[in-house]
Amino acid sequence: MSVTVRVPAKVNVQLAVGAARPDGFHDLANVFLAVGLYDEITVTPSAGGPRITCSGPDAGQVPLDRTNLAARAARALAERYGRTADVHLHIAKDIPVAGGMAGGSADGAGALVACDALWGTGASREELLEICAELGSDVPFSLVGGAALGTGRGEKLTALEVGGTFHWVFAMAGRGLSTPAVFREFDRLNEGVRIPEPVASRDLLDALAKGDADALAAAVSNDLQPAALSLFPELADTLAAGRAAGALAGLVSGSGPTTAFLAKDASAAARIARALMASGTCRSARVASSPAPGATVV
Repeated sequence: MSVTVRVPAKVNVQLAVGAARPDGFHDLANVFLAVGLYDEITVTPSAGGPRITCSGPDAGQVPLDRTNLAARAARALAERYGRTADVHLHIAKDIPVAGGMAGGSADGAGALVACDALWGTGASREELLEICAELGSDVPFSLVGGAALGTGRGEKLTALEVGGTFHWVFAMAGRGLSTPAVFREFDRLNEGVRIPEPVASRDLLDALAKGDADALAAAVSNDLQPAALSLFPELADTLAAGRAAGALAGLVSGSGPTTAFLAKDASAAARIARALMASGTCRSARVASSPAPGATVV
């Protein structure tokens, strides 16, 4: 017997970052949208687990040891229910690795849902979200999908209304960026600066609720973008290429280095993707729409 769970990538349409806290984290106002790029996690009983395998683009960059969030999720659920995590977890990878789209977090959430179904633990949604928050700041959103405002370090979620479909192009960079490194650069760039409390943009939330792509384009923001560009200056060329191709807006996705471009419609997204590939400023370009459902047994 095996269980397969499909889990989406995310884009941050707003990422407002507060000052560093004593615990090293930052308070955030993080508006997540789940997008239709997916990893699939299949769990099968296996003695001596958890054991991880991975296939698909960038599979060679995925850690297959105890640090993998899917393995950590399986162990966390097993410990809570007094059993051993004797499973083989296979990740069919389609979300960029180290790309700012929460691919690792998605795998953690997917493994948690899959193991819960395989073992019949009957964990409540609240329990699963609690484990997700212990695993990482983005993992709870990977579980719920749709659209949400994340506060605290991003793990405290409030569901948001979305009034339509938004069309995106994601440009994949030639190398990854470490999220901790980007936050360290954010701290360095803002040394001595008074950073305001992060709050969600009312204009942005209204644009999401109305399904208004033009209004959303005018409101998107990412406080980590200057830090990502400082560490990876070539991303500025990708952003310029996407905007020149007709994107309504372009921004670094989360901590990067994937760049996200909002398009007017599906045909515009396809044109922007072709132009980005022709520009030579990115490794690949993918089209996807949002919102997308969270972790789902398939």
